[in-house]
Amino acid sequence: MEKISNLEKIIKYNFKQKSILEKAVTHKSFDNNINNEKLEFLGDRVLGLIISERLLEKYPEEKEGVIDKKFANLVNKKTCSLIAKKINLKKFIFLGSSHRKLDRSSDKIISDCLEAIVGAIYLDGGLKFAKKFIHYFWEEYLLKSNITLIDSKTKLQEFSLKKFKVLPKYIFSKKTGPQHRPLFKTEVQIPNSKKVIGIGSSKKNAQQDAAYKLLRLLDI
Repeated sequence: MEKISNLEKIIKYNFKQKSILEKAVTHKSFDNNINNEKLEFLGDRVLGLIISERLLEKYPEEKEGVIDKKFANLVNKKTCSLIAKKINLKKFIFLGSSHRKLDRSSDKIISDCLEAIVGAIYLDGGLKFAKKFIHYFWEEYLLKSNITLIDSKTKLQEFSLKKFKVLPKYIFSKKTGPQHRPLFKTEVQIPNSKKVIGIGSSKKNAQQDAAYKLLRLLDI
């Protein structure tokens, strides 16, 4: 099929089993039984593994909290949809009549399809080719991720001081888990906000987690 051949050229991978790629670009609105949902599930996991490995290679001295934020930015739907748009993936997707206009849900449809292609490449060619595909299409965004990020605790502190002239209030909640692998829980609150609980392997990590969650809750 010409459509599949053209897509193979764009993604720089020739499938041994063309049917796997066909399934990867088939939305459930087109075929409720044979579609890309399971491939998307698999691709999401493969993408996470390969991006995690690449981040650890590229930023060996970086703290886990910063690596985690870089990771979240690289595997989220926004980045996947940007890559999908760059390769004009929507024109290769088999959609049912109710979705052909790719309205508000278009970003989700194309980002899910891109993850399904990752899963399809992994099934057809193994980890080596999935890694090659991800390194090629995600590298641009990986390079952008070397911008130094303000940690969540500092960001929340700056926001609270600017708006309320007070520091965020952290209250240590409890320590759980075995001695060799403890878990700490910490609450944080600023004026007019809910209390948010953070969890981490140390009190410091728990505070960072709590600050990060509160920032998300406040949409900051």
